[in-house]
Order: sequence, then C-alpha cells, then structure tokens
Amino acid sequence: MVVFGSFISLSGLLILLLRNAPMGGLSPAVVGWVLIPLGLVFAGLGVLRNRRKRAQNGPGPVGNPIARLKALPRLWKTWRGGKYPELPRSQVMMWAVALVYLVSPIDVLPEFLPVIGVTDDAGVLVWLLSSLSVASGSYLRWEKDHRDTGRGIEAP
Repeated sequence: MVVFGSFISLSGLLILLLRNAPMGGLSPAVVGWVLIPLGLVFAGLGVLRNRRKRAQNGPGPVGNPIARLKALPRLWKTWRGGKYPELPRSQVMMWAVALVYLVSPIDVLPEFLPVIGVTDDAGVLVWLLSSLSVASGSYLRWEKDHRDTGRGIEAP
C-alpha cells in the first residue's frame, strides 16, 4: 500500500508539473492536488499497517516468490478439498471479484483519463498479487508445520 500510495502521489505531482490540457473535464491542477494527498493517505495507511503487523510478532509467511508461485495450485487444491481452513472463503471471493474487475470493460475510473484511468486497475492488480503472495507464503508455513509425507515435507 505504501508503494501504491507513493505512485498515486507521484502521478499527481507529474500531472501538476507536466499536464496543461483538461483531464476528463477537470483541470490538471485539481486532479494533481486531489491525487497528491490521496496518495499520501494510502502511503500513511500502509506504514501503519506494516507497523501493526510487525508488532504482532506472529509467524509470517515463508518462501521466495518462485516457491510461493509454485504453491498456489497446491493451495487451491488443498483449500477446495477442505483440508486448509486458514484461508477464508471471503478471501477467495475477493480474489474472484478482483479478477472479474480486471478483465471487465467496466471501470470505476475510465481508461481514457490519462494516468488516472489505469491507477484503479493497477491498485487492484497490486492488491491481488500481494494478497496471493501472502496467502501462498502462509500456506507454505502451514504445509511445513503439518506433516505432508507425500510431498516430503516434515514438521520441524
């Protein structure tokens, strides 16, 4: 969320500095001055969320990005089989909604708006990828903590 907020603020600053033509009926100054604080709010919320997660000191996700990517099919299969209760059904539904939103031609912010039009899609994509990464990392930890002799993984 910190990166996304920074991207939004930077987009607002670039619009203020480089854009002269109206954007969707709004002046570039209005768009820029709206995006800068909006991005700062997202970045601030991301910092607060990261601090809260560090303060909880619980076991975090494990695995590098490649291992997490390879774990996604196993995560899906285990969850569908009812053997992995740590993944809530609502999370899977949110992933489905995000995928539908990304491929849907209907957007909250139309694509014809320069820079702004793709930020909603970029935000949804960043959330989806980070959420899948955390979930697959948590699954790898669960897999490590539970004996799965069929895959050669044993609990510590």
